[in-house]
Amino acid sequence: MTWRKTSSIKFRIALSTDAFLHYYRGSARSVIVRAEDGRRIQLPAANLRPFLLSDGINGEFELTLDDNNKLLDIRRL
Repeated sequence: MTWRKTSSIKFRIALSTDAFLHYYRGSARSVIVRAEDGRRIQLPAANLRPFLLSDGINGEFELTLDDNNKLLDIRRL
């Protein structure tokens, strides 16, 4: 069995439903957020769609990345 090294990055986001429509319609494909440690993170907007509520996407999230910085998981904290 091979174990993969993973890392996690926490960030907060506050994106209104109207703002997310640009991503949903495809006119913008990536969302850029600032991680808690100050890094700027760019991720595909499609990865945030499951978290879209009537008031938008709000809250604290955690990304899990593999050792090649490929997104493995995203979850709301």
